[in-house]
Amino acid sequence: MSKAPVTKEVATIQLPRLDVQLLHVRLVGDSPLICHAWSHKAKKQMLDRQMKKARAGKEAKVPEQDYEDSLYKLPEGRYGFPAVAFKSAAVSACRFADGVRMTEARGAFHIVGEMVTIEGEPKPREDMVRVGMGTADIRYRGEFKAWSVDLAVRFNANALSAEQIVNLLNTAGFGVGVGEWRPERNGSYGMFHVASTEEAA
Repeated sequence: MSKAPVTKEVATIQLPRLDVQLLHVRLVGDSPLICHAWSHKAKKQMLDRQMKKARAGKEAKVPEQDYEDSLYKLPEGRYGFPAVAFKSAAVSACRFADGVRMTEARGAFHIVGEMVTIEGEPKPREDMVRVGMGTADIRYRGEFKAWSVDLAVRFNANALSAEQIVNLLNTAGFGVGVGEWRPERNGSYGMFHVASTEEAA
């Protein structure tokens, strides 16, 4: 007696459509932004240590060069700042906001581009810092006393609303900040707020 053929049911998978939207936000600095880009010299020294190369004697400090190397330079003489810094600040701000978890926020929005343009003029600053085992050193870095940036934010509206993203950025500007000596690192620099309608005009 022959057996009846076995038919397999094919499951139909239905995926909800992503609702990807674009949001433009202007952030205005509330305290000076201190830059500290990795210089070519610093990256080479790090690579040399990892490759077990013999270390040369310590070079003489050149304040003007250290200042120039601390800035993120863009074409046409403009200055920038890593876009990921603002995303990281907004994700960290989830600790202060109800209803949004850091793990969910990381995949719910992205800042477009690698660098965002800083509107403002940098000035050199000199700071005493502690490095290594508490050794004192002098650092020369670029500082923007008055600054603003325009962010283009791509987000999944099914996960976060535009209002939630703006709230996270505003909260991040007060409690997290960006750059050196920001609130997240026990400082008060790199603070910002989302521009009002009048400021954004």
